[in-house]
Amino acid sequence: MSLRKLVQRSLSLDALRNMVPDIEALALYSMKSWGHGHVINTYREMKRFSFEVGILSNFGYIEPRLKDELKKNYWIVDTGYNSFPSSIPGTQYKKALLARKRIGKILSEIICERREKKLVGRDLLSCLLNWKGEKGEILSDDQIADNIIGVLFAAQDTTASVMTWIVKYLHNEPKLLESVKAEQKAIEKSNEGNLPLSWNQTRNMPITYKVVLESLRMASIISFPFREAVADVEYKGFLIPKGWKAMPLFRNIHHNPEFFPEPKKFNPSRFEVAPKPNTFMPFGSGVHSCPGNELAKLEILIMIHHLVTKFRWEVVGSQCGIQYDPFPLPLNGFQARYWKESTS
Repeated sequence: MSLRKLVQRSLSLDALRNMVPDIEALALYSMKSWGHGHVINTYREMKRFSFEVGILSNFGYIEPRLKDELKKNYWIVDTGYNSFPSSIPGTQYKKALLARKRIGKILSEIICERREKKLVGRDLLSCLLNWKGEKGEILSDDQIADNIIGVLFAAQDTTASVMTWIVKYLHNEPKLLESVKAEQKAIEKSNEGNLPLSWNQTRNMPITYKVVLESLRMASIISFPFREAVADVEYKGFLIPKGWKAMPLFRNIHHNPEFFPEPKKFNPSRFEVAPKPNTFMPFGSGVHSCPGNELAKLEILIMIHHLVTKFRWEVVGSQCGIQYDPFPLPLNGFQARYWKESTS
């Protein structure tokens, strides 16, 4: 079994079904400090939440001590990995390199404990530990750590960016926000206000789900992938020779009026009809599509459910502008004040 298939198996629908209560608990914990009217950087909060979900899907349960150390060093790497590469002590890049080494040691400790106790789970780490190649080979601790770190990083920025855009889009569309709120309130009422959400409920949020899809289209967080032509390709009179690198621009496709009429307009109802093949690729396409796309959609839906049923918010400062960190997100992380809704 390929490593890609291992990741897919750890994030299969069967695996995700059992994660709903845990993801919901993480969402509620992440929002505990939101309801007092002070200014919150929405992107930063969403990133913290998506990191916790990443830990859950990668490890299941880990000791709080190790989790805290992992989190502390992860943020150092996250801050410095995209900075100017310099080995000068004290620079962000150098700090990131040192933090990456510490993360490797933390993961080695977690891996050793799993091996010694022969703990078996459905998380990614368990899948990697149990992997055997065709000739009986197994993955080294370094290979496992590299794959864990890669998946952990891949999950954070993109999902957090999408959730931040959704909050902005809903704020800009009051009528749509009320429709989403009504849908989620109905689900809350059917639960008699009790937790947790069920898997079936997360699969039955048609209005909210279309908002997620339209947000993915509008924001186009993954603007382009890097690909290589495996054969000579002729496109619009141009020859792309075999072996050349190609960079398809998903954003151009998602904003093409031929595929999406009035592409600059936020209109979730356009997804009442499935898009034409190869015109909507927020998670990539084919064998290179993101294996974590169902997890991302699940955590987004759970977060929206509790956001709109428990909070109201207003923007602080300018609503205009986009920044890249490195993915597109509202300027300054969409700073807003959040208040808890009255339960009466």
